[in-house]
Amino acid sequence: MSNLLEESAIRLANSSDVAAIARVLRDAFFEYAPLYTDRGFAATVIADTEVIRRMSEGPVWVASFEATIVGTVSVVRKDDSLYLRGMAVSPNARGRRVGERLLNEVEMHAKREGLRRLFLSTTPFLDRAIYLYEKSGFRRTDEGPHDLFGTPLFTMEKIIRKPT
Repeated sequence: MSNLLEESAIRLANSSDVAAIARVLRDAFFEYAPLYTDRGFAATVIADTEVIRRMSEGPVWVASFEATIVGTVSVVRKDDSLYLRGMAVSPNARGRRVGERLLNEVEMHAKREGLRRLFLSTTPFLDRAIYLYEKSGFRRTDEGPHDLFGTPLFTMEKIIRKPT
């Protein structure tokens, strides 16, 4: 995967991607399982049926390299905002700007839709993800939720600047 940045593609997911999306979520969060409650982990590492449900609620993107999906993010519109969920990058693709590219795709979508902000919830132990979000312009808020079935959470948002 040495040329992942140049050769990876971001695209909308389709029904044939469901199992691969579930696999990326499982692989990305597996090392953190002991830090989640059992129910919190199950809500993060979702089954195929939940991936399908999310696809019916809003766009889901995948990042692929050659024929392998290595990243994903889904969103759902909430009023004038876009809520990001299920953001994950396979461990073997980390450090290759896959997450950054997925976030950029989400932001471009939000701008096309005329939305004013992006927001997400994350756990305090996902250091690499938090760093990426902060680098991309997200800031912590006091907004809930503050836990996911007993696993601590905090919310971050990014105000979208309208083009001048």
